[in-house]
Amino acid sequence: MKLPVIKHLTNFIEDNDEDFVVETIETLEALTEVPSLKDEELDVIGELISNMYGAIEVHKMTKDGTPKKDALNSFMGRVMGSIDT
Repeated sequence: MKLPVIKHLTNFIEDNDEDFVVETIETLEALTEVPSLKDEELDVIGELISNMYGAIEVHKMTKDGTPKKDALNSFMGRVMGSIDT
């Protein structure tokens, strides 16, 4: 996951609508079922999906009143914590 990408997507959700990102996730998930995709292509799609889910999570935290910077840092802290274990 990349914090700048999550931040950009969070701004996109604020400016537009979360549904755009949710529908994009669904489309990308459907693409992963194409049998001819290479592992590298699946990795890229997976990274995009992860960043989009991260942006949705950060957006939910900001809707609940958490400042954006704190929401981004909290989310990335949880991600890094889960990687370390």
